[in-house]
Amino acid sequence: MFFYSYMKARIYRHSCNWLLACALFCFAACSGTDDMSQLTPDEQLVELSAQVRHHPRRSEPLYQRGKLYTSMGRGNDAIVDLRKAIKLKGDVPEYYTALGDAYFTTGNVGESYQALRKALELDPDNTEAHLKMGEIAFYSRDYDRALESLSKVTAVERDNRTALFMKAFVYKEKGDTVNAVQLFRRVIDLYPDYEPAYEEIGLIYADQRNPLGVDYLTTAIQLDSTNVNARYALGLLYQDLEDALKAEAMYRSILAIDPQNTNALHNLGYMEMIYFEDYERAVLYFDSVLAIDPAFEQAVVNRNLAISLKKK
Repeated sequence: MFFYSYMKARIYRHSCNWLLACALFCFAACSGTDDMSQLTPDEQLVELSAQVRHHPRRSEPLYQRGKLYTSMGRGNDAIVDLRKAIKLKGDVPEYYTALGDAYFTTGNVGESYQALRKALELDPDNTEAHLKMGEIAFYSRDYDRALESLSKVTAVERDNRTALFMKAFVYKEKGDTVNAVQLFRRVIDLYPDYEPAYEEIGLIYADQRNPLGVDYLTTAIQLDSTNVNARYALGLLYQDLEDALKAEAMYRSILAIDPQNTNALHNLGYMEMIYFEDYERAVLYFDSVLAIDPAFEQAVVNRNLAISLKKK
């Protein structure tokens, strides 16, 4: 599963793309065997634990429970099970790939890398291992190695959505927006309902103050009406395009979803101060921001500015 949290700001600009990317490409873990797909994770855990007890010399129940532990955020428990599975049967590439997942969730990138290397020694064409190696390289900001690993995936699976999307994101981080947009568009062509690709292209165009970003961000919002980040980026783009009313409406739509969104509150205050010259309302917005986050420095600065302008 992919998680997004873009907090771009242009009036109060701060960049946290790197941290967000790390949240974006978290490893996906399988939640159990197919015949247990209708069970809750807790129910699956009970069933697999029973299998482990009844068949202590079988590696498969340990492997399945290890993957389940990873999906439940219990990486250390997963590592214990997967190492036991490998001890019982050490020639299964999938076991090492799953172990790489488990190590990664605990933050142990080195051990994760070693486990994935072992998986590739056993199966050089293991696309899942190559994909995860690409993720590790991405987190390490080794973009060339990331592209190399991801290209090995797309050489075998040309339409692999995760690999294509990650390659596009790597190009974006490298500053190659042309290739990034091209790959994001390929993802959209293959998967028209994949909202993150629309958002990413919209964000690129928004940074360029390109009106084309409006359509992509609007589509992202249509596909996911709760997407606050796309709404915020669209509000900023409307500001850059000097459409104050649409920008204001977009920030208000964010507050309908997240009433304590300090960036939206701050930008509304800024617009009241700069565009509409209603300094009293601007101060109220900045006060709301500081009530939530007293350390929001730009809100302090702009509050003082609004007070000064009001006196004049």
